[in-house]
Amino acid sequence: MKFLDETKVYIRSGDGGAGAVSFRREKFIEFGGPDGGDGGRGGDVWVEAVNGLNTLIDFRYQQHFKAKTGTHGMGRNRTGAGGADVTLKVPVGTQIFEEDSETLIVDMVAEGQRYRLAAGGNGGFGNAHFKSATNQAPSWANPGLEGEEKTVWLRLKLIADAGLVGLPNAGKSTFLAACTRARPKIANYPFTTLHPNLGVATIDGNEFIIADIPGLIEGAHEGVGIGDRFLGHVERTRVLLHLVSAQEEDVAKAYKTVKHELEAYGGGLEDKPEIVALSQIDVLDEDELKAKAKALAKACGGQPLLLSAATSKGMTEALRALRTVIVAAKFGEETA
Repeated sequence: MKFLDETKVYIRSGDGGAGAVSFRREKFIEFGGPDGGDGGRGGDVWVEAVNGLNTLIDFRYQQHFKAKTGTHGMGRNRTGAGGADVTLKVPVGTQIFEEDSETLIVDMVAEGQRYRLAAGGNGGFGNAHFKSATNQAPSWANPGLEGEEKTVWLRLKLIADAGLVGLPNAGKSTFLAACTRARPKIANYPFTTLHPNLGVATIDGNEFIIADIPGLIEGAHEGVGIGDRFLGHVERTRVLLHLVSAQEEDVAKAYKTVKHELEAYGGGLEDKPEIVALSQIDVLDEDELKAKAKALAKACGGQPLLLSAATSKGMTEALRALRTVIVAAKFGEETA
């Protein structure tokens, strides 16, 4: 399945049905009077967050959504049926924006959440609605009101507890594959990961979701490489695991490069709790490992974790560190 995290769709709610102009004509009833029914209400356009989706790919093949028009009113005081609604089913974490792509309409953050994007038009009144003591035979009725139409942007920001960031080939996908059942593409060249991957990690009976996004390089906020368009998928995370490859000649520079791109992107990423880890340590001897760990500690202002996803060394400690931050953040949200 292809990954699509942003798309534009056109929506239109249904028009209301027209009211009827009708008069009762029956044998032996001399003055039947008006009996035109009201029109039915037009259908609404809804959006609903559902489980089991993690991409907006369905909207690549259908970009127009129109609700049904209400049925017109009929004689004998029969009201028309309401038009059928249309529901856009989106992944949890989808944001809906106006056509300017900046004005947020709704953020779908919970499974089952529904929101009405466009209300259907009201049905018109039939001529029976207008009868009175001074106007006993009105010969007019109202047309139904028109529905709403608009173009909206759908933008997906995946829901995850922890996010993996780092330069290309920092070992993010290998880390995800080693601690979850996710199977991202892994290869020895930059930008192997072309779209975000999710996996569920388990440690000491606790489960949490990890998001792996494509690597960042210097100038990503200006569109260099794949750019920073996928950073939105770690905006909702509670903690970032910043992986720095032990194969880098200058681990301090590698750390600062990604840190600068996170700050340039904004979105609150620079303020998120960060756990720094020196990855792929199985390629170093003892002296090189000490030197690079010391250089990275000086750059990040704390002692980095040492891990190797290939040999599982340090993986348990890394997962426990992530779990500690995530559990503390969840407890803080519940007591807030």
